[in-house]
Amino acid sequence: MLTLNGIEELTTRVGTELGTSDWHRVTQQRITDFARDTGDFEAIHLDPDRGRQAGLGGTIAHGLYTLALGPKFLYEIFQMTGHSLGLNCGFEKVRFLSPVTVDSRIRMTATLVDARPIDGGTRFTIRERFEIEGRDKPACVADSVIAYFD
Repeated sequence: MLTLNGIEELTTRVGTELGTSDWHRVTQQRITDFARDTGDFEAIHLDPDRGRQAGLGGTIAHGLYTLALGPKFLYEIFQMTGHSLGLNCGFEKVRFLSPVTVDSRIRMTATLVDARPIDGGTRFTIRERFEIEGRDKPACVADSVIAYFD
């Protein structure tokens, strides 16, 4: 894990890869729990027969489940010290490129693409690339926005 002491230290890393998370297994129980928690009961996430009929080989994770793993993976990749507050501000762009099938493993690589001053701190854009083990095409690529305050 990368440890960064302060906003300036993170700012110097614009244009570089911050690291890659550990692998995370996507189980049917996790998919089902996400469906229950969000009220998104689309059959391709819960019914293997419906997933196969759709040409997916079985059930797949919700795209938003994959995206929601971003903060977990960022905590595995780096930690910040020397700031008063860090806020997840959302996303500039999100693309779901490949389905994440049940029992596959995913991980995320984070690249710092931008840093801009804001009142009291700095706004960072981090490209999050969610990889599926054994596949060339990522599950998701998203530009997340995080603000760190002095």
